[in-house]
Amino acid sequence: MKTVYPQIVTSADMLKSTIQLEQLTQKLKQNNAQAAAITNSRLYGLLPFWHALHAQQIKPVLGLTVNVQLESDIVGLVLYAKDHNGYENLLKISSSIETREITVLPKRWLEAYNKGLIAVYKGESSTSLMQLTELQKIFGELNFYLAIERPNGEKLEHEELIIDFSEQLSIPVTVFHMSRYIEKEDAFAYEVLNAMDQSLKMNDHARLKPSINSLHLPSSEEWGEWFSDVPSWIENTEFMLNSCNLSIEKSASIMPKYPLPATKSSRDFLRELCEDGLSKRIKEVTQPYIERLNYELSIISQMNYEDYFLIVQDFMKFAKQQDILTGPGRGSSASSLVAFSLNITDVDPLRFGLLFERFLNPERITMPDIDIDFADSRRMEVIQYVVDKYGKNYASQIITFGTLSAKAAAREVARVFGFESTTLEAISSFIPPKPGITLKEAYSMSEKLREFIQTEEIRKKWFQVALALEGLPRNASTHAAGVVLSPVSLVDVIPIQSGHDDIYLTQWPMKEVEQVGLLKMDFLGLRNLTIIERILKIINYKQSNPFKLTEIPLHDEQTFQLLQQGDTTGVFQLESAGMRQALKQINPTKFEDVVAVNALFRPGPMESIPLYAQRKAGHAPVTYEHPILEPILKETYGIIVYQEQIMQIASKMAGFTFGEADLLRRAVSKKNREVLQSERVHFVQKAIQKGHSEQSASAVYDLIVRFADYGFPKSHAVAYSVISFQMAYLKAHFPVAFYSALLSIATGNQAKINELMMEMKQKDMAILAPSIFRSQRFFTVENGRVRFGLQAIKGVSHNFIQKLIQKRMERETKWEDVFDLASDLSAVHFTRKNVEPLIKAGALDEFGFERSTLLATLDAAIKYAELISPTEESDLFGGDASHFGKSKYILSDPLPIMVKLQFEKEVLGQYFSEHPTVSKKKTLEDKFINIWDILQSTRDMPVKIVGLIQDIKRIRTKKGEAMAFLTVQDDTGSLSVTLFPEEYAKYNLLLKEQEMLVITGKSERRNGRSQIITKYMEK
Repeated sequence: MKTVYPQIVTSADMLKSTIQLEQLTQKLKQNNAQAAAITNSRLYGLLPFWHALHAQQIKPVLGLTVNVQLESDIVGLVLYAKDHNGYENLLKISSSIETREITVLPKRWLEAYNKGLIAVYKGESSTSLMQLTELQKIFGELNFYLAIERPNGEKLEHEELIIDFSEQLSIPVTVFHMSRYIEKEDAFAYEVLNAMDQSLKMNDHARLKPSINSLHLPSSEEWGEWFSDVPSWIENTEFMLNSCNLSIEKSASIMPKYPLPATKSSRDFLRELCEDGLSKRIKEVTQPYIERLNYELSIISQMNYEDYFLIVQDFMKFAKQQDILTGPGRGSSASSLVAFSLNITDVDPLRFGLLFERFLNPERITMPDIDIDFADSRRMEVIQYVVDKYGKNYASQIITFGTLSAKAAAREVARVFGFESTTLEAISSFIPPKPGITLKEAYSMSEKLREFIQTEEIRKKWFQVALALEGLPRNASTHAAGVVLSPVSLVDVIPIQSGHDDIYLTQWPMKEVEQVGLLKMDFLGLRNLTIIERILKIINYKQSNPFKLTEIPLHDEQTFQLLQQGDTTGVFQLESAGMRQALKQINPTKFEDVVAVNALFRPGPMESIPLYAQRKAGHAPVTYEHPILEPILKETYGIIVYQEQIMQIASKMAGFTFGEADLLRRAVSKKNREVLQSERVHFVQKAIQKGHSEQSASAVYDLIVRFADYGFPKSHAVAYSVISFQMAYLKAHFPVAFYSALLSIATGNQAKINELMMEMKQKDMAILAPSIFRSQRFFTVENGRVRFGLQAIKGVSHNFIQKLIQKRMERETKWEDVFDLASDLSAVHFTRKNVEPLIKAGALDEFGFERSTLLATLDAAIKYAELISPTEESDLFGGDASHFGKSKYILSDPLPIMVKLQFEKEVLGQYFSEHPTVSKKKTLEDKFINIWDILQSTRDMPVKIVGLIQDIKRIRTKKGEAMAFLTVQDDTGSLSVTLFPEEYAKYNLLLKEQEMLVITGKSERRNGRSQIITKYMEK
């Protein structure tokens, strides 16, 4: 017997169901389902549901559950899309509710959007004849049904009343059963999910429990049994669902239009802009440029993508007019001369041998993908411009769904179960920190987790539920980059909801938005562009002739020296220890070396870095599989590094068009054996036709296969290397501005601030202490030195800093003393919480008193503020408190040096005045080596250091012996110190955090990092 399911709520309706599509389709097939309807409360999950069921030859019916305001009552309805018109009306109804953030649909809206819809009203004890008459009037006799439920086969009290109404008004009755989980035994997991949705624990008295416990997916036998006395109702249900005939296969692209006068075509306007732009960007537009531009424009025209390029150039023009820094390009779009001519990218594709087909392949029609990087602090301004220009009903941001990860599911379920917070923390620690780990994997990997689960029955139950809920959608947010633009009102194509900044949000995520043919654009926020923006602001402060990024040459000797030394802290893409090592190996002497290292430094290709370095240095011969490869692979010393090189090889050796070559590259990279073989035959045959031997053609094909998934898009590598090189140039030529900007951006990340300041000390770059008279909110440049920013002092509130800077600007003279400062700021802001950290940081040293005296006087200053200006508005002495006797400083002995330094560490995250190890070294006569020198050395050697213990990790060896790894620090850096069992036994009692020790041993380099193997230790 075929069966139908009129009311399935899927897990896409967040925290309302445990039904996931894969399990659902399996169960529906098993139950011999003919049709099934999704009836979520929003249109989340609609397209995946349609495609999943359609693929299994089960009729997918698209529905929406809504509450409607009738003349006197609110009633719940399920609306089904009967045809495409009904589907479009569902989009509009859901969008209307979600963009206005209302929970009830007004009757007039239902009347406006009723075409193509079937409505089902689930009969209840409160049902009235008036309600049914109203609804029947809206939908007509053919498209309105009553539904009756029999949970687990039980007749409900009001069933007779509903039957009576249906007969009076001739409304057909259908059978209903809400499914929120698949099997009966999933009821408890759903109840936990329901508690999670209410943000309550299972034992909370306020928790609303599911009204019935049979929300599973019934079998055809259950359907037949429950309604055996009324087979006509089942027939009505089948008829109703089968009358819904809707196909939503992938639509053609819905390309937005760029607004132009009727007299001007997009094609002509794009050509004008390109020709004009190219003549401005290139000194001499030679024939190759003219040919390439014509070729690209012909492909763009053939694909009808002119408007897309016009739209992108328009918002890029806006960004540049507003001085919003944009990236030089990203991904394959950097290979387009049209994009370069329009100032969308800053990479000349002909100069770098970039292939347009890698971006737009005429032999593989796909939507173009121009992703743009903006300074992350100003990205929203560009999105707002697009929304304002094209209209808020035509442009929107894209939703993204977060799911319950293994750790989140485990913790959430534990919280709902009422486990103690310490147990929650323990559970988190039992799950290994592996990205994307599942609970099943965690169970097999973690012995502690297995032990925890086995000890109590409630824990077994907890784990079962966590497994059932893992992977379910749990929250919606805005996609980090995606923006969608449509030529027609968005609600004609997709459902939308309210978002942030008065910009709508799609109800469907990226993949589904693209499935319906809409154009998605990525507006990415890149933090490094914000850093560059800040550096330029510092460099150009009060400069009449500002320095521009375009002035940076890509062949600067000073920049290459910095890269060769691996001095790349803060340099985009080049910061990691492995990348620094690669730079030292390769020893870049031209921009193309930076491009190559950016492309090679990835798992797999990085194996070629030593060979690239040896060949570049002339220590190894450059060889080619075939002479025809030399002009293509010469720049990378005979090694295939880029996808474009693979395409060029196929074109040169086998006469492939670049479009065909791109298809070959894609096919080969998937490593499908059948495809590899058929492409080999294709490649070899074409190469033979060009006069090559079968053997050499086959050898070159093998080379392509080997490197196909190693190859990196050269267009992306070039574009991102431009940012890398620009930042390296700024660091080499404007180091003070560079470090000041980086420190400001790092505020809140103490480890990064410490790393940067340590590096500055190595370069003898002075860092000025924080000062209430001179410091700004962030780090600033002052007379060629960096001044500490107030925001980087722990414990000082943002409001206090704003008020301090405002008062300082309003004054004509400096504050005379701490009492003057207190009365000016008022008792509202001058509090111990705000001022004590400033004193400990040395920001009040310029008053000329010891920090101990300032700390001792603080309470008196607070009382003075409370007396003189208790609130910001009330100043009891009209701004002149001079005749009122000030309190006096409470003089105190200077703080002991270690206390003073400890205070600095507490509020500045480091020992600022002097590192404790410096004082210790002064008292000892021995010769010590600085940690910095050990870190820079590439050879093993005996060492003796003075170090402060930052971290201790004690472990046991396989033999069960105790040993330890320490992190120790001096004034020049920090490194790892190892104590093997013998040394650990001798010196274990000395090992305490913040203990200062003299450590003697041997330095060793492991995996590119230095460490010390301890021999002796003493206090």
